[in-house]
Amino acid sequence: MNRVGFILKPQSTEAPALLADLVPRLHGRGLRTVVLAQEGLEVPGGAEVVTDEAMSDAIDIAVVLGGDGTMLRAASVVADHGIPILGINLGRLGFLTPFDPSEAKDAMTAALEGRLAIEERARLRVTHRALGGPAEERIALNDTVIHQGGLARLIDLEARLDGRLIASYRADGLIVCTPTGSTAYNLAAGGPILTPDQAAMVMTPICAHSLTARPLVVPQSGTVTVALSGGDDSRTAVVTVDGQWARSFASGDRIDITATAAPLRVFRSDKGYFDILREKLHWGARTER
Repeated sequence: MNRVGFILKPQSTEAPALLADLVPRLHGRGLRTVVLAQEGLEVPGGAEVVTDEAMSDAIDIAVVLGGDGTMLRAASVVADHGIPILGINLGRLGFLTPFDPSEAKDAMTAALEGRLAIEERARLRVTHRALGGPAEERIALNDTVIHQGGLARLIDLEARLDGRLIASYRADGLIVCTPTGSTAYNLAAGGPILTPDQAAMVMTPICAHSLTARPLVVPQSGTVTVALSGGDDSRTAVVTVDGQWARSFASGDRIDITATAAPLRVFRSDKGYFDILREKLHWGARTER
């Protein structure tokens, strides 16, 4: 690995300062550096600025200087090409970016020298098939959510797995997530936590109007299809992917969700998964009385 690409958190003051510290060290080792283009960003001398489309061909390793949102952006740029990502946390939670800024230099050196393990995180291929319109496809690292939009009302959804009916939900919406996304919206909605190595998806209804509607774990190899039901053609909803892309979801539309062939490859810290859960989410913590 001798070509390093940087993807920075927008509007961050800490990220450019850290970039200015790391780039000369890499140049001192004879390595090439590139930075993903960002409005108003000044890059250190010797670093090349590239577009999203050119990034993957220009690097062997991607370094994220930001939080989980920046990691999602990086995944959309390089994951299809199998390029591993090293996440340096400059955000609030940093569940996907396990290294602190104080660890950046050592972590980057270890990654370049092959001393850091790489783990694979499943992603979802989300296909929105609008009635009478073209299909649109997006990739989710965390989740896709069908919800009621701006109005506080229930919607009726029908979910199928490989064409077979799972259930009809009357709820605020439905979350379909990866194991990585199980600690995001899914967790807040009462869904289970899955370890990253699980080949599964979680389906969690949001505020279901039934005591029998519960989260469900299904095989990642299957295809989950979701459509509006209930016979009211005037009802509409919204579908979002990783909270970064949204479309109106109307009667006659459907969403097909299945795992992608190419997972996200990320460098893993020495901390175990449950150590990160305890540190970031205070999982299992007990309050003293």
